[in-house]
Amino acid sequence: MKNILVLCTGNSCRSQMADGYLTHFTKEKATIFSAGIETHGINQKAVAIMKLDGIDISNNTSNNISEYAHIKFDYIITVCDHAQENCPFIPSKNAKRIHQNFSDPSKVKGSEAHIFNAFKKTREHIKAFCEAFVAEELN
Repeated sequence: MKNILVLCTGNSCRSQMADGYLTHFTKEKATIFSAGIETHGINQKAVAIMKLDGIDISNNTSNNISEYAHIKFDYIITVCDHAQENCPFIPSKNAKRIHQNFSDPSKVKGSEAHIFNAFKKTREHIKAFCEAFVAEELN
């Protein structure tokens, strides 16, 4: 069983979506953890957009990276540039580190339709990344 950490700035949106898809696509091949270098709570628009694709992240929690200091990770995936640049030391020295910056839909301003489309677009990018990651790294 592999341990995978998904890391973002606030562990509220992008890392939560990646957590949901990785949990779905890995089935029983990995344990997924998501964390932030800060905690901002779960973004309810992220919960809603994932639910539209059949993935329930409503029971996820927003966690700080320090909560997982004792876990040996096989993969550490950063999903935003800020987390990659400001991530504290993670003691999993043999972990494979992967970085993929996704746009932050929670920063988008405008109509509800415009914001919805931003969340949907980011969700689709994260879904494709997660599906490819599982196919390439865990099969």
